[in-house]
Amino acid sequence: MQPAALPDLAHTHARPVHWLATAAAMAAVVAAAGLLQPDAATATSARGPQAAPQPAPDATKATYPLECGGGPSKVARQTTGDLDGDGNPETVAVAHCDAGSGTPPSGIYVLTRGKDGAARVVATLVEPAGRQSVQTLAVRDGVVTATLLGYSSADVPGCCPDLKESAEWRWESGTFVRTSAAAAAQSV
Repeated sequence: MQPAALPDLAHTHARPVHWLATAAAMAAVVAAAGLLQPDAATATSARGPQAAPQPAPDATKATYPLECGGGPSKVARQTTGDLDGDGNPETVAVAHCDAGSGTPPSGIYVLTRGKDGAARVVATLVEPAGRQSVQTLAVRDGVVTATLLGYSSADVPGCCPDLKESAEWRWESGTFVRTSAAAAAQSV
């Protein structure tokens, strides 16, 4: 048994006019797709739109918990950086009493902006009562680093600290944690 012959269908033979019609239809589809673009994409976080970061607090306008006997305090150093990962910079300041001479002990303070925009102290990293002065201060990648100069005993003159210590603090679980040991102090 032989297969049945199929009828000769004229429309199954592709002619140049068929190819031109197909090309014209495809060009129309591509052109329409180019004209009908979706709106620009916008991304928002799950918490909603974020406000623009605030500028870092001005360390010279803060009030520090220093006992200066009625005298003024002085900001010796300051640096800024986002310490808690909220997108807003904090200021880390070294402040001490403005004694006029000698080497008054310093405190290291973390400042943020209050609701009224004023700089306010939110943490004390080094207490002035420890009789240390700050040689260097930096903020990198959310970590505060400092070189502290201190005294091995009360007999060491205030002009001449004899201990040098490197310290660093990072924000962990809602507080600043010192991540270098005090035992790392070296004689100067």
